Amino acid sequence: MRFEFFLICIEKGWNHLMSVTSVPPADWLQTICKSQPIAAEMLARSPEEQHRLGYFHTLREICQQPSTWICTSELMRQSAPALSRLIEGISSLTFSGSGSSDYAGDCVRMALQRELAINTRAVPGGTLLTHGSRALPIGRPGLMVSLARSGDSPESVGALALMLKIEPKIRHLVLTCNGQGKLVTTFQDNPKVTAITLDELTNDKSLVMTSSFTNLLLAARFLGLLGHPDRYREVCEHLSGIASDLIHRHLGTLAEVAKAPFRRVLFLGSGSHFAGAREAALKMLEMTAGRVSTMCESYLGLRHGPMSYVQQDTLVMCFLSSHPTLRAYETDLLLELDKKGLGMRKVIIGEKIPVELIRGHDAAIECQGLSRLGDEDFTAICVIAGQLLAFFRSLGEGLRPDSPSEDGVISRVVQTFALYCPEP
Repeated sequence: MRFEFFLICIEKGWNHLMSVTSVPPADWLQTICKSQPIAAEMLARSPEEQHRLGYFHTLREICQQPSTWICTSELMRQSAPALSRLIEGISSLTFSGSGSSDYAGDCVRMALQRELAINTRAVPGGTLLTHGSRALPIGRPGLMVSLARSGDSPESVGALALMLKIEPKIRHLVLTCNGQGKLVTTFQDNPKVTAITLDELTNDKSLVMTSSFTNLLLAARFLGLLGHPDRYREVCEHLSGIASDLIHRHLGTLAEVAKAPFRRVLFLGSGSHFAGAREAALKMLEMTAGRVSTMCESYLGLRHGPMSYVQQDTLVMCFLSSHPTLRAYETDLLLELDKKGLGMRKVIIGEKIPVELIRGHDAAIECQGLSRLGDEDFTAICVIAGQLLAFFRSLGEGLRPDSPSEDGVISRVVQTFALYCPEP
């Protein structure tokens, strides 16, 4: 199989289509089967049986992420000239999306603010529809980056159309997994809109976003490293290696944790990891059709009331920072939870996890090499751990991870609803 990428970029003042082809990726699923018996058992079933049980797409979409990140890295680096022109001279940067797409922008916002030295903000598409320009960061000219898997949700198209109408000094970049989505096709002739479509494999077929989320995150991350494409490639390759190791070594660990009789999950993270915690919490909520309740919080924020959520039926998933100061705060909070006897068990993801944080039935997901990346660049690893936990809990609840919302409460693409113009 070969990967075809389609990049819509600006050249000579207009948008055009350029095709980029990469080398074939490794067959990740077959190598995972060698180290993870549960994966071998699941994949030994016929494709028809996997579809019937409802995990055919989601399992593959989670496990393909290490290889797709390399492909996204290549695509984004080839798009550097167009993106450099787009970002030149801007005073503000806004990420817009809905649900997971919103969280993806929030995961990279702090890193880009530091590297570009401009105001950055992640603003949900719905907030742009209700509050218009008031929701945007101060500073013009600005760039708005619309993140979307399908590009067909009402908020995505409506928010971009509204900003084009009321904000003439805002430039627009669309990062999407679907080149045929309305977010691309509606604005393909507008010179103010540049669109980059990621590989079609990232356009997840399952209800929840998994590989689409992390690939959109890494695509957006390149905006802060436009002047350092080799560094960006190294980050993506290093992340790919760590993610591959996590899946090969800990897929079974997370499958076992998912069997525990918890009814609540608390996800903890600091900074960009808090945005990752929001995404992991959403994955658990979506894939269990709301049967497992979730909360996300920062370590320091937990003491201010939300700690009451942590009861005997609560699993605590901890994204552990590599930064010394942050880790000190995080360690103190986790030791406090243990001292108070709060929570059923913990799952801790990080590097060089202190042994004093691990009690009885806790699980430590040791990821070597995270400190080389820095805190702002390994959120995707935390999210994969959350995806796997939610996937196996979905199966344990008797649901079909590919389409867990059996009664149609939620759908892969939000259905059309009425849009209104915000008050000036």
